[in-house]
Amino acid sequence: MRLFILISIIMSNQDKKDFAKHITKYLSEYLPHERNLSPNTIVAYRDAFVLFIDFMKIIKNKPVQNIGMSDLNKENINAFLSWIVSARNCSIATSNYRLAALLSFVRYVQYIDIGKLSQWQEVLSIQPKKEAGRTLNYLTVDGIKLLLEQPDITTVSGRRHLAILSLLYDTGARVQELADLTIGSLRISSQPYTVRIVGKGRKIRIVPLMNEQVEILKTYIADYRLENIDDTAIPLFFNNRREKLSRAGITYILLTYASQARIINDKIIPAVLSCHSIRHSKAMHLLQAGVNLVYIRDILGHTSIQTTDIYARSDSKAKREALQKAYIDVSPSTGVCGQWETDNNLRNWLKGLQK
Repeated sequence: MRLFILISIIMSNQDKKDFAKHITKYLSEYLPHERNLSPNTIVAYRDAFVLFIDFMKIIKNKPVQNIGMSDLNKENINAFLSWIVSARNCSIATSNYRLAALLSFVRYVQYIDIGKLSQWQEVLSIQPKKEAGRTLNYLTVDGIKLLLEQPDITTVSGRRHLAILSLLYDTGARVQELADLTIGSLRISSQPYTVRIVGKGRKIRIVPLMNEQVEILKTYIADYRLENIDDTAIPLFFNNRREKLSRAGITYILLTYASQARIINDKIIPAVLSCHSIRHSKAMHLLQAGVNLVYIRDILGHTSIQTTDIYARSDSKAKREALQKAYIDVSPSTGVCGQWETDNNLRNWLKGLQK
């Protein structure tokens, strides 16, 4: 009996050590080198495990040093997903992202820890939750114009903020993609003007820049004396410590000017706004201007045209105009004047019914 207890303790300790060892190797070696994932994606995967560890400590009363591979089971993961939705107010989409990170780790570890293959198969059977249909949150063209009119361009900081917001809109970039831009990302010394954006999965796309946008960028570059810098790897937009702006920093700038614009006209500035709303706005405006979905896909950096197709499905104005163009009038006349109003004999007959 004592031998059995001793073996159980040894196996439990090994289980805890394996949890730390496998996660460390997964995040530091497997994802960056074998999967070639971008640093931003690895951070997102890491955050999923940080949340899972928090869940185990808060709900299961199990600190990180006591968590083992056996704790990464179907029951705990389902409870964890419910917890981040109910207790942390995460969306179903966020819950599915966290699940995807955990499932990726389990697929990796099932070939290493074969002794728990049955446990891994149970975990891999967990399905993502279906999301309710969502409407895209975007600004109209007038809304974007009002937003971009808010920075005070008589000041250096105002011109900097205008450069950030206008580039966010004109490129349709994700907020992290904008934060990752460097001086070398721009090609504005001669036409055609372009910006080189590194997107998800380290995929690179070249997005054209309009003359007006280039003038705003050149003014910003002159203000901060960036035109003669040899190190093209420095961030294009940075904070007071010369570090690249964070996503939170860019979001703060957006929300500050959105609040100002909302005071002027709250009907065209949504109450809930994010940097991704600006990306949606660019896509919708390109679609409404008649730009082919394939080109919009390339500008946004979507892998599949099916992802971009969400804008076509959401554009009620385009749907209405298409229906109007294709409409064939087969209905009876519904003009202002009915037949009884223009036919005197019929009118007299109808009046006679009242006698």
